[in-house]
Amino acid sequence: MSVKTVKEYLRPFGLEQKVIEFSVSSATVAEAALALDCEPARIAKTMSFLTREGPILIVAAGDEKIDNHKYKEQFHEKARMIPSSEVETLTGHPPGGVCPFGNPPGVKVYLDISLKRFTLVYPAAGSGQSAVKLEIPELEKAAHPEGWVDVCKGAAC
Repeated sequence: MSVKTVKEYLRPFGLEQKVIEFSVSSATVAEAALALDCEPARIAKTMSFLTREGPILIVAAGDEKIDNHKYKEQFHEKARMIPSSEVETLTGHPPGGVCPFGNPPGVKVYLDISLKRFTLVYPAAGSGQSAVKLEIPELEKAAHPEGWVDVCKGAAC
């Protein structure tokens, strides 16, 4: 999926103008934080996992890591990240550009409570050189999450 497609997806929410494109890579949390001149924690990284029911996306603060015990309690199975060679096929976005917008049908999105520390976060926008500047209520509205989860190690709100 391209940045153009993400912009089209965000248009009905009035958020397409919040997409930022870079001339440098923003594919990792560190690169995105540098490109945006913000703290890495504000990068809303989208991690992709395979479950028995299909792919899921978990959006979390950039300074967080998945806690395997919490993940298993939440989803009743071991955390298995989608192999990078399958990410684009299953999520609609390439590695470094995975985001909770415009994913294929059946891909469930969850927001981790680690994001609640912030009013403003930056998820990717469909490429490794893009981001979207969103307030948490805007992220909730556009991502259509299944809900909030607590699956990260810190997750201190």
